[in-house]
Amino acid sequence: MLMKSQSTMNPSDADEGIPVSVKIRQRLLAARKRFHANDNIADFIEPGELEQLLDEVEDKMKGVLSSLVIDTDHDHNTDETARRVAKMYLKEVFNGRYVSAPTITEFPNAEHLNELMIVGPITVRSACSHHLCPIVGQIWIGVLPNEHTNVIGLSKYARLAEWVMGRPQIQEEAVVQLADLIQEKTQPDGLAIVMEATHFCMGWRGVKDLDSKMINSVMRGSFLKDPNLRREFLSLIPKKEG
Repeated sequence: MLMKSQSTMNPSDADEGIPVSVKIRQRLLAARKRFHANDNIADFIEPGELEQLLDEVEDKMKGVLSSLVIDTDHDHNTDETARRVAKMYLKEVFNGRYVSAPTITEFPNAEHLNELMIVGPITVRSACSHHLCPIVGQIWIGVLPNEHTNVIGLSKYARLAEWVMGRPQIQEEAVVQLADLIQEKTQPDGLAIVMEATHFCMGWRGVKDLDSKMINSVMRGSFLKDPNLRREFLSLIPKKEG
């Protein structure tokens, strides 16, 4: 049998058998790009590779279920669980890692708006980086525009929040990532974000405290410098009863 010489081999032949996750990781390393749990890596995924990654994650999830001593071959409740979990992670819960940012149409501030605007509550869902348990909460966004600020639609704030939260996160870092993104898109005089969330890593495991919530905030520009503006924003956020 004739063997292909090194010079006549198709690049795809050399890649055959290499897991798609390894290919993606190699591109990230070659570009010296970070790929932490809450990073977006969409630029390093080629067309069709997300489906290949889905197959790979499914196969490895079968190994996890096997190591948990679950008989997926005979248990009708778990025979498709590996596929469902892989799809949930890649297409839903962690989708913000694997797809590009939503398209956001920006408009000039034609009317020179310069009054405080608040968007919220925006319901967000994420997953704790430590245990991959759900995080469910609400976000309020305050924007103080100037005549040069780009104006975006109200629903676009929710889409940006969903994209950032759709990754394994810790709440403190997630809010900063969202603030950086909105700051870049709109360039306001001031930006404020408050997030309140329930963490299932506390309510579902560990201390099993179902009532505890985490609240944190990011203040930029005018909200950081002007205590009156900051107080106005915080006073206008609806307080939950109970």
